[in-house]
Amino acid sequence: MTAALNVKPQIAPVETGVRDTTPIAEGLSDVLADTYRLTLKTHIYHWNVEGPLFFSLHNLTEAQYQDMFAAADELAERIRALGHLTSGKISGVLSDSAIDDLGQMPSAGEMCKDLERDHMRLAHRLHALIELAEARKDMVTGDLATERAAFHEKAAWMLRAMSAS
Repeated sequence: MTAALNVKPQIAPVETGVRDTTPIAEGLSDVLADTYRLTLKTHIYHWNVEGPLFFSLHNLTEAQYQDMFAAADELAERIRALGHLTSGKISGVLSDSAIDDLGQMPSAGEMCKDLERDHMRLAHRLHALIELAEARKDMVTGDLATERAAFHEKAAWMLRAMSAS
């Protein structure tokens, strides 16, 4: 039993037919970092939104952060299925992410615009991952990235429509 407690995760070669999995795992890691930061930011806005948009933005952000939290697990498991490790440090998540924090708590309209920008930033990162995955014959990652890009593009559209004047 003691030996079972001493097993450490490690990179393992996997023969799936995918060529050169390292850049794919790195791309997935970047998307995972963005997903975590955007999930947390969305959750914080969910808690703090006020004003006439409260109910609709509160409900929209709840659905979005729940979806992204579940997606983070799928992204991490894909990294592992390719034989790589996920980031083991919060500092790694922060440094790998392109999602920024705002200085102070924004208004409901500013929340919508900020989240819309972040969803589009993540969608663009996913588009690049799709191209990378397809060039290396990794249709599974390509499909996952396509599904995630569709979610983020729709989320951005909903937020953009909500904040339109």
